[in-house]
Amino acid sequence: MYMKVKRLIDIILSLIGLLILSPIFLILIVAIKLDSRGPVLFKQKRFGINKIHFNILKFRTMRIDTPKDTPTHLLENPEQYITKVGKFLRKSSLDELPQIWNILVGHMSIIGPRPALWNQEDLIRERDKYGANDILPGLTGWAQINGRDELPIEVKAKLDGEYVEKMSLWMDIKCFLLTIISVIKSDGIVEGGTGKKKVLK
Repeated sequence: MYMKVKRLIDIILSLIGLLILSPIFLILIVAIKLDSRGPVLFKQKRFGINKIHFNILKFRTMRIDTPKDTPTHLLENPEQYITKVGKFLRKSSLDELPQIWNILVGHMSIIGPRPALWNQEDLIRERDKYGANDILPGLTGWAQINGRDELPIEVKAKLDGEYVEKMSLWMDIKCFLLTIISVIKSDGIVEGGTGKKKVLK
């Protein structure tokens, strides 16, 4: 029953989000185009519900000559590929905004396990243990507010499984509010998306 309510909430909130955030979308589009050559949006094949592939949308943060389908932290000297605007977008998580469209059309939900790359077979296998591949992936989720980029795959998959087990309206509200706090504090984000974790002094 809650799955139907959850989908209705996704549609309503994604429509409202697209309308309210349209001025920010426009500003970011202009900034990306002025900063570097290439398209505004970046498409990447990800695993969706029941391990069905879909193209996730992001604002492009890297140069067009960046090796494809390679996680940023696995690139040799990744800083050379990230654009100036891209570094800001990654740090602020604004590069994820186009996924509101993925939510509207039903590829994703607002809350759920983050969609794995098509070649992240180890993460997919771990999530299978917890049924985390059987629901819509999310813009944010329980794992994101409990470590984000810093989590090992086994821990991330287990947290995704905890979300599946406890999924409810209250759990989604909790994830949403804690995500806002996490983004503001930049908790668990590797700086600039390059795999270099911040060192607290």
